[in-house]
Amino acid sequence: MATTSVSVDQQRIADRRSMLREMKRNAWAYVFISPFYILYAIFGMFPLLYGVWLSFFKWDGISPMQWIGLRNYTRLFADDIWWYAVYNTIWLFFGATVPQLTIALILAFIINSNYIRGKDIYRAAFFSPFVASSVAISIVFLSIFGSRYGLLNYALSFIGIGPIRWLEDASWIKPSIAMVIIWQWTGYSMIIFLAGLQSINTELYEAAKVDGASTPEVFWHITMPLMRPVILFQVILSIIGAMQNFDIPVMLAGGTQSSSPGGTDRAGLVAMVQLYWTAFKYGDFGYAAAMALILFFMILVFSIAYNRWQGRSPTD
Repeated sequence: MATTSVSVDQQRIADRRSMLREMKRNAWAYVFISPFYILYAIFGMFPLLYGVWLSFFKWDGISPMQWIGLRNYTRLFADDIWWYAVYNTIWLFFGATVPQLTIALILAFIINSNYIRGKDIYRAAFFSPFVASSVAISIVFLSIFGSRYGLLNYALSFIGIGPIRWLEDASWIKPSIAMVIIWQWTGYSMIIFLAGLQSINTELYEAAKVDGASTPEVFWHITMPLMRPVILFQVILSIIGAMQNFDIPVMLAGGTQSSSPGGTDRAGLVAMVQLYWTAFKYGDFGYAAAMALILFFMILVFSIAYNRWQGRSPTD
């Protein structure tokens, strides 16, 4: 037993020395990659850890910080306005992000087919809304959605539909925001899906045609299984983006200078807008930090749930 213990210790010492030699040999490699980790520690990890720490305090940004423990979280779970903002956020995910991903996948499949000519023109046309600033897009759509002189109501008047109060009626605010999100982000998702489609080996399609497979069979049994990693990647990115929606909802639903966020009946109030108002309008930074942490865990849970639903573990 003593001999075995000594041999194990010697092996550990040898492994440690080997690791130190490897680190010395790759010292310059660590130097070259260190700026990324330094910047990430300063602008990524530190704000995250500081936010967690701040969530246990009551602080208005000026006065001394006051430790209150878990009271921000107990207050948050009883906050009806916060949970209504979370509901609106989830509504926009299903009302805007899911249709956007579906339309993007269909468009990518159509443009990737052999029946379309001038594919570069379509790529540029669909992708161009993503390049524009969300604030600029929102300003344009504020005019389009105008109740009296808006372009959309003017167009609808030709088919006998009366003026709709797109951004004033609580029942129309979320659909209006959803339309803008779909318009801006469909092209981006389409480009990602198109890249995935073009990476599929064309010999698989040729073999399927030789075997007599129809177009729907090719789509469901070849294209979709091979597109699964790309779809998984884009859906998780979309979950993160949907839970962090801010620019378009805040611009279309009252802005930052109104008396209350979210427009009529807070119909356009999303989680990030409520977080912004709590921190910078109400001056409650500790409570806003607790909101941010809860939102982080919600994004994590939704992403893992989708991963599990697809039959893959988060480590795959």
